[in-house]
Amino acid sequence: MSFFIPNVYAAASGAGTTQQQGGGFDFIILLAIMFAVMYFMIIRPQSKRAKEHKRLLEALSKGDEVVTSGGIVGKVTIVGDNFVQVEISEGTEVKLQKQSITSVLPKGTIKGL
Repeated sequence: MSFFIPNVYAAASGAGTTQQQGGGFDFIILLAIMFAVMYFMIIRPQSKRAKEHKRLLEALSKGDEVVTSGGIVGKVTIVGDNFVQVEISEGTEVKLQKQSITSVLPKGTIKGL
């Protein structure tokens, strides 16, 4: 019943058998390559997007037309340190966290909607 557990045979030591020892240097090179791939494919683009979003929020001003992460389109009426007030229709204003603003639209976009 060695179906699930394979038989293990000891390797004969002596003449005629040459075994290569796995070098730790190869493993270190492999880890360095994997880290470089992760850095250039995941970490770097994500930090670049975060910097762009931070600049977008710092440049936010009264009168900008914005889209929130929930898909609400409106015009900024008040800009605070952490919150912005957005007019989504005439007489209807909501207070949102700045982080929920995903993009700034070109002027006049809301009139076309």
